[in-house]
Order: sequence, then structure tokens, then C-alpha cells
Amino acid sequence: MDMPVTFIVGDIMSEDEFFRFCQMNDTLNLERDSEGNIIFMSPAGSFSDSFSFDISIAFGSWLRANKIPGKAFGPSAGFTLPNGAVRSPDVAWVTREKWDALSREEKERFSPMCPDFVIEVRSKSDSLIYLQNKMQEYLANGCRLAWLIDRVKEKVYVYEPGCAIVEHASLAIQLSGEPLFPGFVLNLAEIEND
Repeated sequence: MDMPVTFIVGDIMSEDEFFRFCQMNDTLNLERDSEGNIIFMSPAGSFSDSFSFDISIAFGSWLRANKIPGKAFGPSAGFTLPNGAVRSPDVAWVTREKWDALSREEKERFSPMCPDFVIEVRSKSDSLIYLQNKMQEYLANGCRLAWLIDRVKEKVYVYEPGCAIVEHASLAIQLSGEPLFPGFVLNLAEIEND
């Protein structure tokens, strides 16, 4: 049995300590910012989670049908970004090359890499500014395409490195995965009305 870990308020946990802390508190959704602050994430409401799940299914089905090499992840996977933050996007994808470059031990922990693609879905318990900052953080750490879907205000934000943020004032749209996923289109209107 693992020995209990004691932390002094004000101490910053090492990566190993934070991983063990998360394992010991596996009923909590936790992230950590680049300063070492631990963030307790509220569970999503049922409708938001169902919406996220439908997006995951659509994306995963397209990946499988088109035999796209890489690995897709759901909201329970943690990634240690190059800036030291540990993040868990609602949907994430990494190239096969990045995934294969990791050791088995790295794959069993919070993988030390930034996903190439992320989707965050805002629920009523989420701060929009917090999520927008996370999207910028993903880009600054190597993400190539990121979608922030704000179900509360019915807006979508598309983030790409070196490009202005594209804002759509409706969920009744089709999001293109170009250029990262040629031919992939996510029909949000279809998912929203499901």
C-alpha cells in the first residue's frame, strides 16, 4: 500500500506527487496550472456531458472510418504540457508519432505532451474566460487546432496557431477540421438537436 503523502500549504507538488494526489482523489476532476495551482473542476451537467459525448462519437467514428493514425482521448486523460500545466480537455487527439515516442510509463501517467487537437465544451459551471485562457495555453504549448464550444452563449471559437480567433455566433454550424483533418466536418447543428 502506498504511504500517505503530506503536503505543506504553499509547497508546489512535483509531477509525481500531483499524479499520486490525483490517484488518491480519483473521484475529483483535477487540473494544475503552470504555476502549480490545483484546480478543482466541477462535473458537467448531464446535457453538456451528453453533448460532449456525441462530439466524441462523431470524431472517433470519423477517425476510425478514415483510418487516421493517432490517438484520441476523452475528458479523463491528463496531459502534462511543456509549461508544466496538467490539462484534461473534453476531447483530445495526438499524432501517432508523438504517441509512439512515449514510453509505456509515460502513457500510464499524465502524458508529457500537448495534444495536437483539443475540444473544450463549456457547461454552465465553467467560466468562459478560464476556458479561453486554456485554449490560448494549448496553442502556446504546441496545439495545432482547438475548438471551444460555448453551449451557454451558443458560440464557437476556433483557435489555430498564428491566426486570429474565429468566432461563430451560433451552434447551427459545421466545423471543418481542415487542414489537420482533411475532409472532417463536425455538424454541431445535428448534435445540438439530437
